[in-house]
Amino acid sequence: MNAKALRTFSLGLLVIFLAAGLVFAQAGRGTARLSGLVIDQNGRPVEGAQVTLSYAQGAGGAKHEAKTSKKGEWSFMGLGTGQWELVVVMKGYEPYTQSVSVSQLTLNPKVEAKLKKASAGTGGVIQDESSFSFLDLGNQLYKDGKYDEAIVQYQLFLEKNPQAYQVQLNIADAYREKGEFDKATELYNKLIELSTGDPTLGKEMAGKALAGIGNIYLKQNKLAEAQEYFRKSIERSPKDEILAYNVGEIYFSNQNLDEAQKYFELATQIKPEWPDPYLKMGYVYLNKADNVSAVRMFEKFLTLEPEGERAALVKNILNTIKK
Repeated sequence: MNAKALRTFSLGLLVIFLAAGLVFAQAGRGTARLSGLVIDQNGRPVEGAQVTLSYAQGAGGAKHEAKTSKKGEWSFMGLGTGQWELVVVMKGYEPYTQSVSVSQLTLNPKVEAKLKKASAGTGGVIQDESSFSFLDLGNQLYKDGKYDEAIVQYQLFLEKNPQAYQVQLNIADAYREKGEFDKATELYNKLIELSTGDPTLGKEMAGKALAGIGNIYLKQNKLAEAQEYFRKSIERSPKDEILAYNVGEIYFSNQNLDEAQKYFELATQIKPEWPDPYLKMGYVYLNKADNVSAVRMFEKFLTLEPEGERAALVKNILNTIKK
């Protein structure tokens, strides 16, 4: 193996680990500002709503929380470039969720969230806001690989908020990571059934549940079944770029590079201005030893995110593979 080939091979091995999460160690931190307004269906401001903004990619990403003012306003500073998940919760209203793209280079437009009054039987109604401590602890335990303890916390949250059926996804994910695939599949299917009556989050939750089942099949090396469920998940929620991206992540972590590339490309088609899928496609091509295509993807990423820790890392990679 010559020196150039050895350098490419070694860099490819490094990228496998970097793409798995180290590049997101400081995910979501930056200099951007985002503000918004929460109103009811009549356009009146909603005071005291719980607003949570979480970085959408990578474990350990930044998270910000606030209550709306008398004018229904909220704002956060210190945000990094990328995709964020906005959640607004207020007693008596249906939870509101929205994916938001944040840029450090331009002024981010104000986000308006219009809350709908909760009706009988609507999924996701929060009855006890203090119970979010169970959910937060469960998420942390999940990240730490303590799945049994996480399940306990998620179940405590559900006891306080029995209509918040979306938490079934967290529980199913924990059982999947424990290797209890039958139990996880049962819960994913239950989530799909419950989502049919939810006009707000139903399609999104069903898509995530189908992707969860696909992940189970992939872990069992049942590729045909996995692909079928991933296909169904995208069909259920075709405009969800985060779902497409996450399916790509699942394939990438299993070193199925062709399928990972397909779903990262889909994410770019849904949201062309989002830099993350281009970054991951750069890693895909690098692991395929296709440096020309890797350079193209990394340079596209840099046009969308020219500054920050991830940009600095990509510039170093480009300096290496262009030699």
